Amino acid sequence: MKANRITKLFNVKYPIIQAGMIWASGWKLASEVSEAGGLGIIGAGSMYPDVLREHIQKCKKATSKPFAVNVPMLYPDLDKIMEIIIEEKVPIVFTSAGNPKTWTPHLKSHNIKVVHVVSSVKFALKSQEAGVDAVVAEGFEAGGHNGREETTTFTLIPMVKKELTIPLIAAGGIASGSGILAAMILGADAAQIGTRFVASEEGSSHINFKKEVIKAQEGDTRLTLKELAPVRMLKNKFYQDIEKLYSTSPTIEDLQDLLGRARAKKGMFEGDLEEGELEIGQISGLINEILPAKKIMENLIAEFEAAKIEASAIEF
Repeated sequence: MKANRITKLFNVKYPIIQAGMIWASGWKLASEVSEAGGLGIIGAGSMYPDVLREHIQKCKKATSKPFAVNVPMLYPDLDKIMEIIIEEKVPIVFTSAGNPKTWTPHLKSHNIKVVHVVSSVKFALKSQEAGVDAVVAEGFEAGGHNGREETTTFTLIPMVKKELTIPLIAAGGIASGSGILAAMILGADAAQIGTRFVASEEGSSHINFKKEVIKAQEGDTRLTLKELAPVRMLKNKFYQDIEKLYSTSPTIEDLQDLLGRARAKKGMFEGDLEEGELEIGQISGLINEILPAKKIMENLIAEFEAAKIEASAIEF
């Protein structure tokens, strides 16, 4: 892979970004991906401020290469989270689930590069106007919290590319080198990959959850709870409970009561496969083994190079 706008922006070897997922993206995973030439991301969404500081410090000891922190802006203790990021001199921040204008100027004043995650052209343009350095355009194939528009990655990327001047990162439904190549052909400068890295040895998710990910087949995930915050999850007992409740025309309060608190932690971190929220992407149907993060990176790079050769032989 040749250097491009994203590898230059982040000072990394490959335009491969490991998504900052809650309950999966701790310092071990982030440092391994960064060491392998990609951009590892610590997922702050499932961390108290003091826990985040510990992960940042351990990541800095484990790698001298750039890494980032992902911050969902709807979470509490946001001021403390941002203060720690600045104090620890984290070089790159990925923000999501909020207005990019809120923190971008402040972070950039501390020489931190800012990337915002969006699910539509409208919010990609708002992010560019807010001064972010790059945008992640995430299709609704992605796991976890998602856009209400339900725009697929292959539709979203060229639409966003047409309107943006800043670098563009594709996300959602990408777990192979050929997927990275396809996203880049459509206009992306890099790919952000989540689900494939959940099924890694270094991912901090519970082994029960990882095993469910590699067992998943086509159609085993569903986007639901759109009235609260749309989320893609594996179909399990909790999901079936949601479907049963929907059949009664529930109020938002009814849905909130069923969701309760810490469902994602219960499922992904504690390994409760029945009552937990098991957030994962559609591409889980193509993943069938748990691998070291370094091996995942090696596979992605080799697949990308092989896909380029195969693509060059296609005739029209």
